[in-house]
This record gives sequence, structure tokens and C-alpha cells, in this order.
Amino acid sequence: LRRNVEDFTGPRERSDLAFVTFDITADILNEKSGLRTFCNKILMLIFNIFDWNVKQLFLYLSAEYSTKNNALNQVVLWDKIILRGDNPRLFLKDMKSKYFFFDDGNGLKGNRNVTLTLSWNVVPNAGLLPLVTGSGHMSVPFPDTYETTKSY
Repeated sequence: LRRNVEDFTGPRERSDLAFVTFDITADILNEKSGLRTFCNKILMLIFNIFDWNVKQLFLYLSAEYSTKNNALNQVVLWDKIILRGDNPRLFLKDMKSKYFFFDDGNGLKGNRNVTLTLSWNVVPNAGLLPLVTGSGHMSVPFPDTYETTKSY
């Protein structure tokens, strides 16, 4: 779902706002993970991450795309923290974006290459914070028309 709405945070121009619904299935202990969106599936390997030095995982779903104004746009859509001892199996269905998916113009309308990626940060008890990106990703085409709201 995508709309063209007033953006009151900057210039008084209309901007694209997208709403994304997705499913995520992940089994971190058994090294099986996937991101499923729009009936497509991406397999991502999450290795047996929880060892003696791992305090928590910070998972996040991001969208990357290019427009005529910007070569690279990156937006975080959803995130979750998994603590040591929490259930490492995720079965999330019909999840909605946790954060707004705004473009600073009209770059989402008709964009054929919006790439969704599931990434995670390992938060250790001691040492460096490594950033790990999933080995799979998904490109999602956006429609050429805007969704309109009904006035009553």
C-alpha cells in the first residue's frame, strides 16, 4: 500500500509513504531463517550465534532503493531484540512496519527495485560489535498508482 501524503517535516511538498506487510520465520539455533514477503521467500543463514560471549541479538528489516535524486536510500522498517535465554524461534505473520516508510519525494511510485534485507547485530558481553547482513534479500516492485483514501 502506498500513498502520496503531506510531509510536514520539511518543505511543503507531497512525499510517498509506503505500508509494508511481511512474514518472518527464523530458527536461530538450528541455522534456519527466512524472510517472506508478498508470498515470496528468502532463505538466510543465521549461524549458531549464541555462544558464551553473546548477550543479545538486534534484528532489523531494512529497505534499500535508488531514485533519480539519491543513488542509495536506506530505511529501517522493523526491529526486534532477542536476549540470551529468549525463544530464538520467530514465527511472525502479517507484521506491519514498525517505522514509517517515507521517501523524500515520489521515488517509491513505480519503483521496481526496492530490496528488503534482514540483518542483525550481535551484542557481545565483551569486545567488538559485528554487523551481520543476511545472505538473501528480496526485490519488491511498487505499484504505479497511489492508494486513495475514501472520504465519507
